[in-house]
Amino acid sequence: MPVQYKRQKKNINGILLLDKPFGFSSNQALQKIKWLLQAAKAGHTGTLDPLATGLLPLCFGEATKFAHYLTDADKTYIATVKFGITTTTGDAEGEVLASKPVNSDHAQLLRACQQFVGEISQVPPMYSALKHEGKALYEYAREGVEIERKARNITIHQITLENFEHEIAVITVICSKGTYIRTLAEDIGNVLGCGAHLIALRRIATANYHIAQAITLSQFEAMSEEARIAALAPPDSAVRHLPAMTLEADSVFYLQQGQAVWKSGLIPKGLLRLYSEHGVFLGLGEQQEDGKIAPKRLVLSKAGE
Repeated sequence: MPVQYKRQKKNINGILLLDKPFGFSSNQALQKIKWLLQAAKAGHTGTLDPLATGLLPLCFGEATKFAHYLTDADKTYIATVKFGITTTTGDAEGEVLASKPVNSDHAQLLRACQQFVGEISQVPPMYSALKHEGKALYEYAREGVEIERKARNITIHQITLENFEHEIAVITVICSKGTYIRTLAEDIGNVLGCGAHLIALRRIATANYHIAQAITLSQFEAMSEEARIAALAPPDSAVRHLPAMTLEADSVFYLQQGQAVWKSGLIPKGLLRLYSEHGVFLGLGEQQEDGKIAPKRLVLSKAGE
């Protein structure tokens, strides 16, 4: 029998801004990219439904330490909503539940959208990846079992009505984590009295990343190994919203031993991005009551070399 060789996994550190293709789950996309990079450690930063496309930051190696900042960040979506028809799943994948005439105009739809701007309470849909007793809700839904879900507080920062014709609207939504755009579409349809469902969804922004920076799966597949590595954003790009501070060589040494270090001058409150004098990202630190900067989340030194 031929000898089978196990692929050697590599310590890849960085963030790939993937334009997730239609039909792929977030985990399928992650595993494909992880295989192409031969990466030892990886994680994604917020689930996109298989029917959705768009920005999916994928973290590798040391960057996974900061993935939660992207998971928790605000997101921006472009949603295409079909009014007059409701479905079992709230999107185009489900079976039609009811059809009603659409008698609303642009102004009425705009007013309906504005009712959902701000902090609102939203009940997660049954067709979601949320877990109940270790099992995804969509698995129960496929079995015809309805699980009671608690409403959750989310924030819709902005809804912009881009277009509305032939009973189809395109809206841009800027929202907090945990927002279900399918549910938002259904709720807007309920306000108008005609029902609605989502027929397309594209995520165009997460935290400080934008879809214009993203790369498609086919583009990534066509790249050389060197080009794939070069396409990764650095781990510290996930925490660019935090203030930065440079430490002297002695302080870097002691910080990497897990010790708090002194730093002269005015130090901002809260978490800090820490760098060596050569610009190497060290991780995150925070000022203690005694004025020293304590390490909070450091990267391995070899990852910054």
